[in-house]
Amino acid sequence: MTTPIAAAYTTADRPLTAVLDAVPTDAWDRPSTCEGWTVREVVRHLVQTQREFLTGRGVDLGQEPDVDAGPAAAWRAHAARVAAAVADPAVAEQAYEGFFGPTTVGATLEQFYVWDMVVHRWDVARSVGGDPALTDIELDRVESGADAFGDALYTEGICRPGTEPPADADRTTRVLARLGRG
Repeated sequence: MTTPIAAAYTTADRPLTAVLDAVPTDAWDRPSTCEGWTVREVVRHLVQTQREFLTGRGVDLGQEPDVDAGPAAAWRAHAARVAAAVADPAVAEQAYEGFFGPTTVGATLEQFYVWDMVVHRWDVARSVGGDPALTDIELDRVESGADAFGDALYTEGICRPGTEPPADADRTTRVLARLGRG
C-alpha cells in the first residue's frame, strides 16, 4: 500500500540521494550556498526538520541517523523511514492545524518538505560543483511553493530575499533567484 505523498517523497528523494552519494568525502565541511551552513549542515537540516515535523505528530521514525558519521548514509536511512511512514494513509491523512490553517501531515510534507528537498538538492550540488539537474516539473514545484508561501518565504530561517537574475538567465537561475540563490 502507498499514498500519493509517499510517491511524491520518493520521487524527490531519488535525485537528492544521487547528489548526496556523489559528494566527495572531503566536501561535506565546505561552505554551502546556505549562508553559515556547511554541506553537511544542509543534510542535517533536512533530516532534523522532517523528523521534528513528523515526530511532533506522533510518527515513530526510530533513532535519528548520525549525519556526522556519514551524511549520505544518514539521509538514505532517514528517507527510507519517512517514505515507509507516509505510505500509511493513517499518517498521510492525519489532520492538524498548520501554519496556513487546517491541513494534513501528507499535504504539509509535500508542500513544504518535498519542496525543501528539491531546493536543498540544488544547494548541495552547487556547493560541491555538481549538477542538481532540476526538471521542469521540479521548477514548477519550486515556483508554485514560492507563490503559495508569499511573504512567509522570506522570514528568518527560510529564504533570503530574492535577487535579480541576469536578463539572459535560464529558467533554473530565474527560479532560484526568487529564493535568494544565485
